[in-house]
Amino acid sequence: MSELAADGIPVAVTCRVLKIARQPYYRWLARPVTSAEQVAAYRANALFDAHRDDPEFGYRFLVDEARDAGQPMADRTAWRICSGNGWWSAFGKRKRRGKGGKVGPPVHDDLVRRDFTADGPNRLWLADITKQPHR
Repeated sequence: MSELAADGIPVAVTCRVLKIARQPYYRWLARPVTSAEQVAAYRANALFDAHRDDPEFGYRFLVDEARDAGQPMADRTAWRICSGNGWWSAFGKRKRRGKGGKVGPPVHDDLVRRDFTADGPNRLWLADITKQPHR
């Protein structure tokens, strides 16, 4: 919006078009990055450095490394930052199976050839006798 103001468009008009009040805009203009955002960025940076050095560590060890680097935080805060950025331990994450996987080849011959029409009553009977493995 400061570019629009530099082009001569009044801030009041721009704020009205964007449906925001002028006061939050001026507050943001005076301090575009809040102190909480700055602290969160420093914490994320410390966690990233620890994760880059030791990718096998989970968030519990990463938070200890970040504390040693001078960025104290709660374990839950470290988990939120790590999970939001996808910084997981190199070990211990099981791969998902099931839906979304590739479909394999058919396990039997298609004797009906997907033609489920019959010439008359009691000419074609179908039953599914496959059994799904249970875990």
